[in-house]
Amino acid sequence: MQTALVTGGAGFIGSHIVDALIRDGCNVVALDDLSTGSRRNLFGKDVQLIEGDICDASLVRHLFEVHKPHFVFHLAAQISVSRSVREPGFDAKVNIMGTVNILHACVENHVEKLIFTSSGGVMYGDAPARFPTPETEPRMPSSPYGISKMAGEAYCAFFQQEYGLPFTALRYANVYGPRQNPHGEAGVVAIFTEKMIKNETVTINGDGEYFRDYVYVDDVVRANLLSMHNADGAVLNIGTGVETSVNGLFAELKAITGYHSSAVYGSARPGDLRRSALDSTLAQQELGWQPAVPLKQGLIKTFEYFSSTLGM
Repeated sequence: MQTALVTGGAGFIGSHIVDALIRDGCNVVALDDLSTGSRRNLFGKDVQLIEGDICDASLVRHLFEVHKPHFVFHLAAQISVSRSVREPGFDAKVNIMGTVNILHACVENHVEKLIFTSSGGVMYGDAPARFPTPETEPRMPSSPYGISKMAGEAYCAFFQQEYGLPFTALRYANVYGPRQNPHGEAGVVAIFTEKMIKNETVTINGDGEYFRDYVYVDDVVRANLLSMHNADGAVLNIGTGVETSVNGLFAELKAITGYHSSAVYGSARPGDLRRSALDSTLAQQELGWQPAVPLKQGLIKTFEYFSSTLGM
């Protein structure tokens, strides 16, 4: 039986990857400091959760030595763009040095492959020449978070070249779906959905004319599993190519949830891009991957999950 390690495995996306790996018959270990993840996401599942920080090099080294993972899915990260603007040093510590700790441990323990979670939503800057944006566009991140993800990709490429560690980097669009944390700064779908179910005021940052590419979590999970045995050394966009404004998203969710109030408009968030949509043609070529869940269907699934968990 092969062993897979998922860093950030108690988090939103990580816990869904854990589920899929268990279904595929893998022995699964999750590493998570539970700063944004939750034990609840792994409750009752055949997975060993190690509570710890990827910045703790000795803990990471020991974990790899004990469990000897064949595959590593590296999702643990500082994920807030606005926090990265406020605390660039902390962002770099987690997203760069934490990633280097994972890469070193992969090499020392002969890991078969690393799948690295990057970000297409911030990688191409505020004004790429093409929408949807392909991987051939210049990388021009405008936030420390985007810079740290760009550095993570570069370190993966270095460790492959220098030490022969295979990797695939996946640049996600805006991922949404069940288990997303509605209490942080990221995850507008989860935030809006919970507020609407509770009939609370929904606040839109800025004028709401910020356009994003929303990709459902199950589609992202499928891309990760396909990357285990495909696309070595590739950096791939994982998105739908469809742009939806925050105002448009609000309207879609309002119709689905039966919410009757208008949104309140607040200050724009620092570091937010105006437009982002990803061309995933290369992922189709390298992985045979295409998004399968349309936005409306994914929003309905997300609404049903939050309605159930909130008991409403």
